[in-house]
Amino acid sequence: MKSVGRKLALDAIALVLYALAALPALTTIPIHEWLGIAAFVVLAVHLVFGLGEAWSMARSADRSKRAARWGNLVVDVLLLIALSVCMVSGLLVSGTVLPTFGLFADGYYFWDPLHAASAKALLALLVVHLALHARWIANAARRRK
Repeated sequence: MKSVGRKLALDAIALVLYALAALPALTTIPIHEWLGIAAFVVLAVHLVFGLGEAWSMARSADRSKRAARWGNLVVDVLLLIALSVCMVSGLLVSGTVLPTFGLFADGYYFWDPLHAASAKALLALLVVHLALHARWIANAARRRK
């Protein structure tokens, strides 16, 4: 029960950080960049732990649920890829984080559209991920009461 509570708390933190980082007009670009790094760390931990769990479930003996579990694994892998591309491209167009460390990256006109596209893909995949896990989220929240 405690591990479910910890997982739910990590998930909630990840979602809040992502939501804040996804709104640069609200947070300003410098805060968006630092929140993006924090969100990346929390979301990457969440996804890496989830990938191991999804992989073992996808290989389970229960054939009736195997296709759905493989679909879930595919969404999780795509989420990790979109998150990674969004993070790397975001760092490479950074106007705050990279200069803080005395760094600069060329290729803004390549990285900026890639960052925008990967952010949109990340949002779409996150919605699918949340929908796939809606029952678990509801059950975990109910158990916490």
